[in-house]
Formats: sequence, structure tokens, C-alpha cells
Amino acid sequence: MHLTVLAASGPTGLSLTRQALERGHIVRAIARDPDRITVPDAPGLTKIVADVFRTSEIDSALEGSELVLSGLGVPKGTKPGVLTAGARSAVASGARVIWLGAYGTGPSAAVASALNRLVLKGLGAEVADKVESDALVTEAGGTVFHAGPLSNKPISPDRRTVGLDASPKSIFRIMVSRDTVAAAMLDEAENPRFPGRIAVPLTR
Repeated sequence: MHLTVLAASGPTGLSLTRQALERGHIVRAIARDPDRITVPDAPGLTKIVADVFRTSEIDSALEGSELVLSGLGVPKGTKPGVLTAGARSAVASGARVIWLGAYGTGPSAAVASALNRLVLKGLGAEVADKVESDALVTEAGGTVFHAGPLSNKPISPDRRTVGLDASPKSIFRIMVSRDTVAAAMLDEAENPRFPGRIAVPLTR
């Protein structure tokens, strides 16, 4: 498959890029600084410079994409609205979109634990950005992965992905590795199970 990875220099984006290449896919990796895409050069890898806040730049980078997988997050110091800006461009490209969200926001807030909701409440505008970007993606028929706290552990051998209706309420206490989330997103790219829906990646 020909895949485009948005925010390919971030922790989840790097995992998406690396695993996609390992699966034999052709990858267009987008980042503000391509030197930070620390994946070994490969015949199927193209690195592209683009910033989601520069509309013409990101739209050009996404043009012709068949499938966009996003590793966009909100690191400290990021300007507000980064997720919504990225989602708008990804959807406008006409590609199928697989998006990284956060458990306890938007549709998953209703089934999250009280502790989960309490912690996320303190994020303020960041939560609104997550909710809006998720809605843009699902309304366009894409899939949004609502993951619990992320770790740097390897892919869980017992990993599985469920719909929001089957997710455990105690997920805030269940960490999931970035590699496991990336693997679940790539599974969805290869075999769509949750179009237009929220999916939850689990370690077991």
C-alpha cells in the first residue's frame, strides 16, 4: 500500500513509519523537520517537509495520498489547534484517514472512568482540539484510535482492537505502548474494521 504518515518525526509517527516499511508498504513521511525522522533510509521511504499550520504546504504534501495515518500529538509549547488543522487538511486530501486520539475525550468520555475524566479536564483547550479533530475524521468516514496512556514498551503479543462499546472502563490504568497503537492503526489500514468509528487499542 501507499501510505502517508503525518507527524512522522514524533514518537508514534516514527513507529508508524518504521512498522509500515517493515510490512512492505511505500511510505510518504511528513514532518516539519525531516532530519528528525530517524528511520533508516529505504527504497520505499520519502521524507517531506510540511507544517500543518501552513495550509498550502501541508495540502501540497498530502496531495494524491490514498491513506493518511496521523501520529500528531500536542507536545508542550505547541500552538493551539494543531490537531484540528492537521485533520482538516488530511480530510480535504480525499484520502482515507486513520487518526490518533485520546481515550476519555469526545465519544469515549461517556465510558471512561471518573479518574480518567478528571485528569483530562485539566487539559482545557487541548481537549477541545482533540474532540474537533476526531469529529472531522469520523464524519469523513475515517477511523480514530482512542488510546490510553502511552508507553515505550514493545508491541504486546496479546494486543487486540475493540470498538468503543467493548472498551474496558478502567482503561486509564491500562497503559498501551506506542508500538502497539501503531500496529493497530496499520492493521486498520490493511483491513478496515472501524470506518467512521472510534477504535480502542488494548494490550490484551
